[in-house]
Amino acid sequence: MAAVDSVSVIVPATTANLGPGFDCIGAALTLYNEFKFMRVESSFLLEGEVGKVKITVTGAEAEQMQTDESNLLYQAFVKLYQHLEQTPPPVEIEIKLGVPLARGLGSSATAIVGGLVGANVLAGEALSQSQLMELAIAMEGHPDNVVPALLGGCRLAATGVENQPLRRQEWVICDVPWCENIVPVVAIPDFELSTKEARQVLPTQVSRADAIFNTAHLGLLLRGLETGNGDWLRAALQDKLHQPYRKALIPGYDAVNAAAIAAGAYGMVISGAGPTLLALTDTSHSEAVAAAMSAAWQSQGISPTVRSLKIDTQGARSFY
Repeated sequence: MAAVDSVSVIVPATTANLGPGFDCIGAALTLYNEFKFMRVESSFLLEGEVGKVKITVTGAEAEQMQTDESNLLYQAFVKLYQHLEQTPPPVEIEIKLGVPLARGLGSSATAIVGGLVGANVLAGEALSQSQLMELAIAMEGHPDNVVPALLGGCRLAATGVENQPLRRQEWVICDVPWCENIVPVVAIPDFELSTKEARQVLPTQVSRADAIFNTAHLGLLLRGLETGNGDWLRAALQDKLHQPYRKALIPGYDAVNAAAIAAGAYGMVISGAGPTLLALTDTSHSEAVAAAMSAAWQSQGISPTVRSLKIDTQGARSFY
């Protein structure tokens, strides 16, 4: 298509891991960041503005966002032009934040995907969706958040066959059916937890028994999500690779977990690297589970935002 001068991009939040699916499974949620990119003349940028970008941010936590060339959204924007071996144009960017920062809901993935999609539209859609996905995974370092943010739905990512002659290793993406009766309830606390900190507590090696445990439970999780079988989901949401180590970083974890299950949740997991906690329940228990999680955290002196969401099936979309 012909290049355009302005584009808006909406990117959904994501929840990754879902218990045993560490670094390989994620789902897009009905919570969004919005980005608008406008090609401008260099003279439009005022003296004192850094480089070739002007960034304005609105929404909760807007004051925490970088508004210069270090902004991750802009870095992704530039990355696409570098991939095309082109010079990125001067651009004005407007950001509307709806996804909390550093809470385990894929805020960085929304920035990476949003920047790549926005730049691709301004560049005349030079890259395919699969090429955008490969760039996004390379920037993020793992696929579990950026893939559903781009494609929507629940997705499992695995590397393809290695060492094929004349072919580089590619990602294989599998759509994971999600039963409509399964409701994701997110409890977002009023404190942050960096992905770096959450990764530092993980062991460098795991036992064969723990690896087998997670393999079995990931398989059960896939079937539980597809069928809505509550007994399968109650067992499947267990994990031995990351949650036993990370939950110590989240005050009140055990209390919120107990409250969610008592209110009818199949189970509770850490969303991404945390500290957001995600409960899976059915439609008839979602309100009770949300209320119980909120009350449990408030009893610990923590003020959460708790929301019953749905799975976003569209992923990133652009308007121009």
